[in-house]
Amino acid sequence: MKKTVNTFIEAKKTGEKMTMLTAYDYSTARLIEEAGVDSILVGDSLGNVMLGYEDTVSVTMEDMIHHCKAVKRGAPNTLVVCDMPFMSYQTRVYDAVVNAGRLMKEGRANAVKLEGGEAVAPTIKAIVDIGIPVCAHIGLTPQSINMFGGYKVQGKSLEAAKQLIRDAEAVQEAGAFAVVLECVPSELAAFITKRLNITTIGIGAGAECDGQVLVYADMLAMFSDYRPKFVKNFANVGDEMRKGFKGYVDEVKNSSYPAAEHGYTIDSEIMEEIKKSES
Repeated sequence: MKKTVNTFIEAKKTGEKMTMLTAYDYSTARLIEEAGVDSILVGDSLGNVMLGYEDTVSVTMEDMIHHCKAVKRGAPNTLVVCDMPFMSYQTRVYDAVVNAGRLMKEGRANAVKLEGGEAVAPTIKAIVDIGIPVCAHIGLTPQSINMFGGYKVQGKSLEAAKQLIRDAEAVQEAGAFAVVLECVPSELAAFITKRLNITTIGIGAGAECDGQVLVYADMLAMFSDYRPKFVKNFANVGDEMRKGFKGYVDEVKNSSYPAAEHGYTIDSEIMEEIKKSES
């Protein structure tokens, strides 16, 4: 069954937990859809995972469109949410609307995600008002990592916690259908989840959120530059890939691959004629 924004809206009412994973390419998206994941986030985390950047700041609109198109082709029945990259929505509301439209029209996304709370609520409203679904993102917002001074848990002080609550309510009021809570204390995330009518999607925000999201390369142990506390390895694909790559190198070096069964044949008489004609 096709997953849509309404899938998330209905799940909030029934209490069904929603699942989201990142993907950046066709093949991974196909596997994720076949596994029954509710939503795919084409995250600007592709800057770290796919492009090798230190952060997400360098990711461009063209990067997001390119990867989103590939993901949607691989997962036509999954809700595909595409991140709005740094400086694609912070300048003017007009720019944000235009760029959100590009992600939908050129990238074939089903919804867009942007970081921020009260400060971007007018932008969220403007995007929603033209018919584009928006997933908000509060707490640790990676595009603002230079302001935070690193990847740190957000909302631990009284004022910071109150601001996160205001942010959550603001994005809901602006029309977001869901909000990602990243690196937020579990009890605070649970409080926000009960307070909102929209779906909360946690990443490092405890089990009481309405759903969860992870970077697929993290949960499969494929990305080893760093490992956040909230990541669980559901499979050690990274180890299996390294083993496979090493096995390939070894067999090519010792000439055991390719073996006869990996090749194609030609009629021996034809080869004899070739040898005669070329001798």
